[in-house]
Amino acid sequence: MKFRDGIGIAWRSLTGHRLRSALTTVGIVIGIATVIIFASFGTSVQTDIVGEFEDTAASEIIIVTGDVGLDPSSGGDGGPPPSADELGNIALPGITVHDLDQLSQIDGVRSVIPRGSIDASSVSYQNETRPQSVIATTPAALPEENFVSGGPFEQGDSGEIVLSETAANEFEGDVGVNDTVVIDYGNSKENFTVVGIISQARGGLNVFGSFSAEVYVPTDPYYREYGNTVESPSQGVEQAAYRQVTVVAEPNQVSETRDRIERYFEEESDAGQVVEEGVTVQSTAAIVDGIESVLNDVIQLVSGIGILALLVGAFGIANIMLVSVTERTKEIGIMKANGAHNREVMGLFLAESTLLGLAGAVVGIPVGLIVGFGAAAYAEVGFTVPFGWIAVATAMGITTGIVAGLYPAWRAARVDPIDALRYE
Repeated sequence: MKFRDGIGIAWRSLTGHRLRSALTTVGIVIGIATVIIFASFGTSVQTDIVGEFEDTAASEIIIVTGDVGLDPSSGGDGGPPPSADELGNIALPGITVHDLDQLSQIDGVRSVIPRGSIDASSVSYQNETRPQSVIATTPAALPEENFVSGGPFEQGDSGEIVLSETAANEFEGDVGVNDTVVIDYGNSKENFTVVGIISQARGGLNVFGSFSAEVYVPTDPYYREYGNTVESPSQGVEQAAYRQVTVVAEPNQVSETRDRIERYFEEESDAGQVVEEGVTVQSTAAIVDGIESVLNDVIQLVSGIGILALLVGAFGIANIMLVSVTERTKEIGIMKANGAHNREVMGLFLAESTLLGLAGAVVGIPVGLIVGFGAAAYAEVGFTVPFGWIAVATAMGITTGIVAGLYPAWRAARVDPIDALRYE
């Protein structure tokens, strides 16, 4: 029997029982669709997050006081950046103004962005009050291209504030440029004029920084007035001190610049003398690798749920193929009486089970892509087609069909032709 003839016979057998064949493939369709849904949605989220992070922070080097593991999942709930407790072994502020000046002179450094929290309890707009993070930073943290409206404040200007887009949207009233918001320091309040609304600022530890509700004020005068200070060992005077600083390096010198920064903090810095726990220096490339690793693990874990449905589908195929062997016992006897070999009979039934598995993949993949596209649209992330997972899903469907059909095919091949011809 030629291969093409065997496929034709298998196809006619399946199409002769359309409803039964369709119901048999449902388990495979569900399993394949589940794998593709989770893979496509997970890949879309991964591409969106990592792409945004690489676009905005590809040349950034994060410096934090303390022996800190910069966990890419920190702050992933869309809230403010991780607190000191959430970051683990973070130390007291120790990166002084002197350190900032020295960092800016290191070869390969474009800009130095300090970031410090202001001790404020809430931010109010009109009659609404929200607990939000008030961050003191510099205009370098506020790229012009990231502004939805308005622009950055000027260093040294009091009464000016920039809101993240998420922070602005938390108020029912539409907060816009030139509106007035009030910061409550606990024992006093101060009015600020909104000069800009920004989609994402630079210099945050939070991978999901574009979703964080934060407001930004200039370090001069606000961190100098409301921030932390330490005595600079090198200067002998009290200076503002930060827990976190972001260095923007030349794009082609990130690794070398990180090494120079590490040497500075080990040998010369104020922070190295003030902070017992030391200083952690890490490039965003390492953080991006961590993000991708975590997301890949999640995709693989949830896609494994589809394996269970495929297992159910495999039993369904095996069951219906055994029924088919019983129903076609006389047909098998006639084939053998006309010279068909055991391997040809076995191949015929394996072809049927393989076609069932392939049909499940052919239907399940587009179903999974459609649902995955809908999930990505709902989450407002760009849709990415997981071509690798499509190939895997197709192979899984075919393999499931082959494995499920092995025993029924073996049973069919062992049918005695004399007994089969007498079978009614």
